[in-house]
Amino acid sequence: MDKYECTACGYIYDPGMGDPDGGIAPGTAFEDIPDDWVCPQCGVGKEFFQKMD
Repeated sequence: MDKYECTACGYIYDPGMGDPDGGIAPGTAFEDIPDDWVCPQCGVGKEFFQKMD
C-alpha cells in the first residue's frame, strides 16, 4: 500500500500504522479513508495529500 504526504505540513500517512487517534485502523489504504478525514497534524483535508514515489 502506498504512503501519502500532506503537502501543507509534510505529515506522512502510512497505511501500516493508520491513524488510530483519528479512528483509522492500521492496514487501511489511503483510498479507503473517509472523505471527511483530516490531517492529524495540521487539519487539512485529503485533497492536500499526494502519493509518495
